Amino acid sequence: MHLDVVDLRNFYYRTRLGRAAQRAIRDQVLHLWPEAKGQTVVGFGFAVPLLRPYLADARRTIGLMPGPQGVVTWPVGMKNVSVLCEETAWPIETGHVDKLILMHGLETSDNPTAVLEECWRVLGPGGKLIIIVPNRAGIWARRDATPFGFGRPYSLTQLDAQLKKHQFMPERRRAALFQPPSQKRFWLKAGPILEKYGRNISARLAGGVLIVEFSKRTHAPTRPGLSEAVKRPLKVLDGIKKPDAKPI
Repeated sequence: MHLDVVDLRNFYYRTRLGRAAQRAIRDQVLHLWPEAKGQTVVGFGFAVPLLRPYLADARRTIGLMPGPQGVVTWPVGMKNVSVLCEETAWPIETGHVDKLILMHGLETSDNPTAVLEECWRVLGPGGKLIIIVPNRAGIWARRDATPFGFGRPYSLTQLDAQLKKHQFMPERRRAALFQPPSQKRFWLKAGPILEKYGRNISARLAGGVLIVEFSKRTHAPTRPGLSEAVKRPLKVLDGIKKPDAKPI
């Protein structure tokens, strides 16, 4: 079940822990995608905190928010780019998205299969998808004081397997939220250091969230018998008897 958009907004923009989490996750997304000049960038769920770096140069930026969650105007003080939509029917033409980010959109969905089908539909050839989900082995998934304590947490194996079923191939993996999900000043001040050095530890065990990049897999068209014909190419003069060689 999706979280309420007001609770998500309050966490990411009005609490010190939420702002720290936003910064830590966004840094890793920017490591994977440093720019998106001239591209269409879309976020689904509550991914708008990660879209801000692309507003200036992207051809188009859209924040899709599912109906059960609700929608808020974003970004504040600028032209609104957030849209309320159905999980199973996004208001985007097929194959028009270059980069797609899911955060709080998969693990809280009642129909993750339909969400991934829409991801595949809207991405164009060579399109990239980043999914941010709670790490099953991390401590953030065990605390309901943050949005990552709700929904279904994943392991890397589970996430890869689910995405492969929908024709996505894993490309690169990152992790974030190595600091404890605590509002205490000590842990908040130590957060940047823990994020810096935490990635030297196994991300499967320590990171609070998994950040995985996938590419849309498309198959080349095939025709029955074509590969066999190529293996045994027809020669133009096959079947014509070669003339006997006579001495001159």
